[in-house]
Amino acid sequence: MKSTNFTISNATIWISSIVLGLLSSVPQIAEHRFNAAEAAVNAALTATFSLLMWYFNLYMLSKPPGDTRKQSISYTKLIKSLLFGLVVMLGLAWIQQLILSHINFGPVMLMVEVRGILINLVCYMFLHLVQQNYENQHVSMELERIKNDNLSAQYELLKQQVNPHFLFNSLNTLKAMVENDDKEAVDFILKLSNFYRFTLESRKLDLIHVHEEMEILNAYLFLQKARFDRGFTFESTLSNQALTSLIPPFTLQLLVENCLKHNIVSMQKPLHIKVYEEDGRIIVANQVQLKSGTDSTGVGLQNIDLRYQHLLNTPIDIIDDKKTFLVKLPLIHEHHHN
Repeated sequence: MKSTNFTISNATIWISSIVLGLLSSVPQIAEHRFNAAEAAVNAALTATFSLLMWYFNLYMLSKPPGDTRKQSISYTKLIKSLLFGLVVMLGLAWIQQLILSHINFGPVMLMVEVRGILINLVCYMFLHLVQQNYENQHVSMELERIKNDNLSAQYELLKQQVNPHFLFNSLNTLKAMVENDDKEAVDFILKLSNFYRFTLESRKLDLIHVHEEMEILNAYLFLQKARFDRGFTFESTLSNQALTSLIPPFTLQLLVENCLKHNIVSMQKPLHIKVYEEDGRIIVANQVQLKSGTDSTGVGLQNIDLRYQHLLNTPIDIIDDKKTFLVKLPLIHEHHHN
């Protein structure tokens, strides 16, 4: 796996190094015999060491790991960093001895080496935490991007689903009308043509206005009337506000198709379908009179639910009390869902 590049601002590196240098001189300031030159040299060397270790550790952690199995902490890099820090601090302590020749080199060297190890550990662990956080965010963003890409691909497939049985039934109905020399055969062909024109135009869109969806539904209902005659009734009482709201294409058509598919439709027992608005939702309702031996796979409702969750992150409501079947669709207003 390729290592994720991360950066620390130069201002952070320089300011923190200067602060560490000043803090290292605080014990000398508290001494009775304060020597400004010693404090200044000590602060300068500590700040220089901190600066060098910042950039060295940043370089070390930015390198891609040799093993694809990443550890939480790379002990190899940590040891390299500590060894490098010991060498650097030894050199700085020698420089300090050259500048301040009156200081006993042995105790001073031990003190600065211990200080260097502590500074190096803090610097390394801080950069490691920053790197881990950056990589975790990067992975999360990648997963989110992949998830969105998958959802978009699934949504495109959902929009492209057209029930082949509808076309088969429509052509059979048209065949019967032509054979019986039905005068409405021409109108049926025009409505069928319009319906599939709507299909081709709307499948490119995520949302259309409800009044456009009603045009699709009316064309579909005309085709079904030719097949079922007075076997079902349809009523819509949607307000102008609801008609100007938005809806995923073919939502109402799929719901009405489900009503006709799973229920008895006959002149002796007509199916009543109603579309109305209530509590900020569009509701499609029908009485339950299920066909015997017909099992619902739920694909149509799942299709609609997935589209609403993709667009709004809001599911649809389905209520079935065995007497009435209701599907409640959230209203989508253009100024609220841009």
